[in-house]
Amino acid sequence: MMTPAISQSAQSAQSDYLESAAPSSQPDLLVSAALHLMSHYGTRPGADAACLKLACVIERHLKALAALPQLSPLMQGTCAQLAEQWASHIDACSPPPARPGLLARALAAGAMA
Repeated sequence: MMTPAISQSAQSAQSDYLESAAPSSQPDLLVSAALHLMSHYGTRPGADAACLKLACVIERHLKALAALPQLSPLMQGTCAQLAEQWASHIDACSPPPARPGLLARALAAGAMA
């Protein structure tokens, strides 16, 4: 069991470490996560819905990276461009919106009248 003085010292050291490590490690963490997600995209046969969700997560990670001021302009531009490409891919792979049923069309027509 730790004494209160040691516990406070350990907590202070941990807090100092987290404060100093967090800003510099966030871009690395996001890049690492995005690369990990990309490496799993499309690896499971028959998982179209899961792949589409994974593509959305990849796009969000890339957008977040593009917005980080710690990244160089080159990395920000690359991430922004890749996010746009993933967004286009998501749009192309997304199922078309469901056609409204007869009841929905009748109610919409009645509301307009």
